[in-house]
Amino acid sequence: MSRSQNEEFQQWWNKQRDRNNDVLHAGDDEAFLTVEIRTPAVDPDKDRIRTRTARQLSRLYLLKFRQLASSFAYIATSFVYLVRTANRRIANDNPPSVSSSARLYRIIKGFLFVVVLLLCFELAAYFKGWHFTPPSVASAEVAVEVVYAWWLEIRASYLAPPLQSLTNVCIVLFLIQSVDRLVLVLGCFWIKLRRIKPVASTEYPVKPVGEGVRLEDYPMVLVQIPMCNEKEVYQQSIGAVCMLDWPKERMLIQVLDDSSELDVQVLIKTEVQKWQQRGVRILYRHRLIRTGYKAGNLKAAMNCEYVKDYEFVAIFDADFQPPADFLKKTVPHFKGNDDLALVQTRWAFVNKDENLLTRLQNINLSFHFEVEQQVNGVFINFFGFNGTAGVWRIKALEDCGGWLERTTVEDMDIAVRAHLCGWKFIYLNDVKCLCELPESYEAYKKQQYRWHSGPMQLFRLCFMDILRSKVSVAKKANMIFLFFLLRKLILPFYSFTLFCVILPLTMFFPEANLPSWVVCYIPGIMSILNIIPAPRSFPFIVPYLLFENTMSVTKFGAMISGLFKFGSSYEWVVTKKLGRSSEADLVLYAETDSLAESGSIQRSSSDSGLSELSKIGAAKKAGKTRRNRLYRTEIALAFILLAASVRSLLSAQGIHFYFLLFQGITFVIVGLDLIGEQVS
Repeated sequence: MSRSQNEEFQQWWNKQRDRNNDVLHAGDDEAFLTVEIRTPAVDPDKDRIRTRTARQLSRLYLLKFRQLASSFAYIATSFVYLVRTANRRIANDNPPSVSSSARLYRIIKGFLFVVVLLLCFELAAYFKGWHFTPPSVASAEVAVEVVYAWWLEIRASYLAPPLQSLTNVCIVLFLIQSVDRLVLVLGCFWIKLRRIKPVASTEYPVKPVGEGVRLEDYPMVLVQIPMCNEKEVYQQSIGAVCMLDWPKERMLIQVLDDSSELDVQVLIKTEVQKWQQRGVRILYRHRLIRTGYKAGNLKAAMNCEYVKDYEFVAIFDADFQPPADFLKKTVPHFKGNDDLALVQTRWAFVNKDENLLTRLQNINLSFHFEVEQQVNGVFINFFGFNGTAGVWRIKALEDCGGWLERTTVEDMDIAVRAHLCGWKFIYLNDVKCLCELPESYEAYKKQQYRWHSGPMQLFRLCFMDILRSKVSVAKKANMIFLFFLLRKLILPFYSFTLFCVILPLTMFFPEANLPSWVVCYIPGIMSILNIIPAPRSFPFIVPYLLFENTMSVTKFGAMISGLFKFGSSYEWVVTKKLGRSSEADLVLYAETDSLAESGSIQRSSSDSGLSELSKIGAAKKAGKTRRNRLYRTEIALAFILLAASVRSLLSAQGIHFYFLLFQGITFVIVGLDLIGEQVS
């Protein structure tokens, strides 16, 4: 309304008020106003209705009060149970013994103290109204207001600018990694569209190998099964390898047992003897001096005198069950490709639907094999060896120096050295080996720590070798910038820094801005790209995004440990397996029975598929009871994110609030070990 309209309305209002006053004063002397007051008659029906209504209202309020009391009681009981569970796990939990993990936990604990202090300060400022009218040092009256005014000036002038610079750096790294991920997906689409896949020059007949075959058509193959205290899975892997469809005269199986438990050694040796009685060429090897972990085990086995008679070596970890035609589908690719060193196959998982943790792992590994390994194998003939389910040319292993014990990722180490020597790799996406995913967060965390600390150890050791190698500049750049820096160093760095450090800090330093598209939209798009190879997992896209951010703290700590040579980076922990039975077990033992009946292998009458499966079940039941743990680093980060979500609520930042809230809840769930295999 304009100023002239306001003046007209004010004049009209004054005239109306003067007119009413004149009428009132003029009538004062002429008449009196008479008002008759009567007591209304009381209707008895209405009184009963009023009484009934009051009684109903009282009952309704009493019912609501009971519901409210029961809700408070439920919340209080749940809170007490949660506190008791946390206290019990704190009492049973050992403090972080790993040096790098202890350092990271102390840093995060100090960060938590600062965040809580800032939150209390901001809450006091909010209730004082200083968020809406920020005070200045000159206008401040009380001491607290002066301190807050000084804090605002220091925050805006000295703290926010470096935080914004770090934010911009992480955003750039995030975008570069997102582009790399998009290029990989487009490459995979191109492979699917053009139906590109490696084709062998020759093929073996599909029917099982029998009498009358030309043995010279089948090269000598050495099969190695390294294992260490894995009594839950040794039967399945040994049985599956012994059933490989290959002339027994042209194949030798080495069971490389590094077990430190005497009872496990006896079980594995007995299993080997059983298959020896069935006519399978299989040997049991046990080292007295267990140095170098898996690399030392494989190196000792390759030093045997008889290895020189073999041309290829297939490697399977203790929980892997190759299909019977594995060698028939992999070995032919070596014929006519004298520069081919490795044929890698895909992993398939018997327990991918066991719990939420295995489903989320399946998303990651499906993308790794379907996209990363396949694209790198087709376009550049190089990728990281997965350590198992692959066939190596023994000449290539010897040419690049054999197995070395210098890192905990001996598979990646030998792949890098073979590539620098000019050898090529092939990946077969349609040949799958069954294996098992870790079902507990403890086992998965240890596995991921080793997988992310080892590459940084290797990068330090082989950086100069890459520069001095005779491969092309493009291959050197790919190995340094893409294979190592972008996918092994930058990815865990920005994931942890951006979503676990910078995002909470920007809530307390509003002068530094983290755009919503970095928090929500780009991560959502990247999660959709990651989940494409496992379309059945689309309902788990939100848990996957939150869980990957939760795992960033473990991967970041492992990366720092490997990069700066902390002692924990050289620790090898065997991933715990449970020996999950699959349909392949039933097929395997059914085939064993049928072959025994036909006379192809010798077997005592007491051996049967049911007895074998019962042994597997007994082994699983005999496992030690494990208590859930409390992961203090994850719990501390959960409180940091939840405190930041409260601060974002004061500023009415919708997307940031919901992201921080749900991410904090995810850290709580993981920190209390409530994801994965549940035990009492």
